[in-house]
Order: sequence, then C-alpha cells, then structure tokens
Amino acid sequence: MEPSLVRNVDELDDALMPSRLASSPVAHVPTMGGLHAGHTSLMRAARTLGDVVVVSVFVNPTQFLPSEDLSRYPRDLEADLELCMREAVDIVFAPEVAAVYPEGTVGGVTIDPGPMGSILEGASRPAHFRGVLTVVAKLFALVRPSHAVFGEKDFQQLALIRAMVRDLCAGVEIVGVPTVRDTDGVALSSRNHFLTPEQRGRARSLWHALSAGKAHEAEGADAVVTAAHAVLEAADGLYLDYLALTDPDLGPAPETGEARLLVAARVGSTRLIDNTCLSLGRAARVSLRG
Repeated sequence: MEPSLVRNVDELDDALMPSRLASSPVAHVPTMGGLHAGHTSLMRAARTLGDVVVVSVFVNPTQFLPSEDLSRYPRDLEADLELCMREAVDIVFAPEVAAVYPEGTVGGVTIDPGPMGSILEGASRPAHFRGVLTVVAKLFALVRPSHAVFGEKDFQQLALIRAMVRDLCAGVEIVGVPTVRDTDGVALSSRNHFLTPEQRGRARSLWHALSAGKAHEAEGADAVVTAAHAVLEAADGLYLDYLALTDPDLGPAPETGEARLLVAARVGSTRLIDNTCLSLGRAARVSLRG
C-alpha cells in the first residue's frame, strides 16, 4: 500500500489524527531524501517501535554553510516514495521550506548545540548543528512522535539530538541504528552519489582506517589512533579533516571501556564521515587532526 504523501502541516495533522486520538505510538524517521538502504534500516527499526511510521523528507537549508551548494543535494521524491512504499511506511511528510520555517530561515529562534556542537563536525562546519537541531526540534513539534530513529553514521548528530531531547525534556525516545555499509565497507550515504569510480576507491580508506584502529582496541587508545592514522597517511587523494577517539558521548576517551573512533575526510569535492565503536583496553586518550 502506498504511503500517504502530505505536503503541509494541516495534511499532516489530518493524517495523524487517528493515531493521536488512540494514543498510538508514532515512530519518526527524519531524512533529507535521497533515500537508500541505510534509510531502509531506519524504517525497519521504526516499524518495531510504532504503530504508525512517519518518514519526513526535507532538505533543510539552515544546516548548509554558505560555501556548500544546497542545490547539489540529491532530490528524487518519486524514488523516495517508492522505497517508502516497499517498507510499508504509513506517512511521508515532504513539506516546502515555508511550512517548516513560516517565520523565514533567518532571524528566528534557533537551538544552540552548546560545546558539543563546536567540536569535530562543528569545528569544520560552524553553525551546522544549530541548523540540524533547530529543524529536528521543529519536525518533532509537527509530527509529535513517541520515537525517532537516526543512523549511527552521523554519530555526533545522534549524540547532539539525544542531548537536546534530554535537556529540553522533549519526551521523544531517540533510537540509534548501526551504520549500513556497501560490500566494500564504505558507509552508505547520499553524498556517495558525487564520487567518481576512482574517488570511490579512495573513500574505502576511511573504513580501512577505522578497522585498523578497532583491531588494536585491546592495546589501548594510543595504539588505536596510531594504527588508524597510519592508514589515512598512506591514502592517496584523501584529505583528512579529523581523526578522534572519544567516549560514547563525545567526551574524552576512557582508558578502558566503550569508545568511539570518528573520522572525516574530503575525497575530491566530497566530504565524507564515518565512525566505529570500540572497547578499549588500556592507555591514555589521543586525538589527531589532519
């Protein structure tokens, strides 16, 4: 059965009214479109959490920097709807910008991400997370979900959304879903569309670096970062932005226990990010920037 396509807030309210009256759980999957198998995993997780699954498709202009080309972001609503239909999504909310930002995209109230928003991606893309958190808060206010599902590939985004929901008492359960990878290990991303075949080969170095680091997790943080950095240094045509080892909340990495290894690099004109979880043995925390 085809999902209900709604384009404005009134249509969304009408589509969700039966579930709201019945107090049924609603699972929300916020996306910017360009849907692929990674998004499919989010939809399947959402189906286990809610009686109604809502996928929002909205390319948020406020999270793009002036140097980033908003118009290049892949858009194919027809293909997105087809994928949503295959996954038995109930509602696809694909609003125009004016429906999400009735006050305009400049000068309105925004969400300050705090210190966590100024490191890693935030250091490279100032104001990016302000736009992300603002639009997610708006979408939550419109959809009013009980659960929201996000991929772990954008791990800093996931951590910030969890912090926002906690600190603002938003009452939405945030669920993270492991990264989906292609057969060559590259994390699925809408940005992969911009890679040439040669650049695609270079992009594999991100996963190779993370895998090399994870292979040394029992030896501690120094060994993890050294091994990962060695792979990135040897990669041709890959320009490292950062390689960082943190705790699961993006704080300093522990000497032992759960940690996260995160990397960002540019291949050609395309900026890629990836990460993996680790369980550290001993040694002190390390963070290297390219």
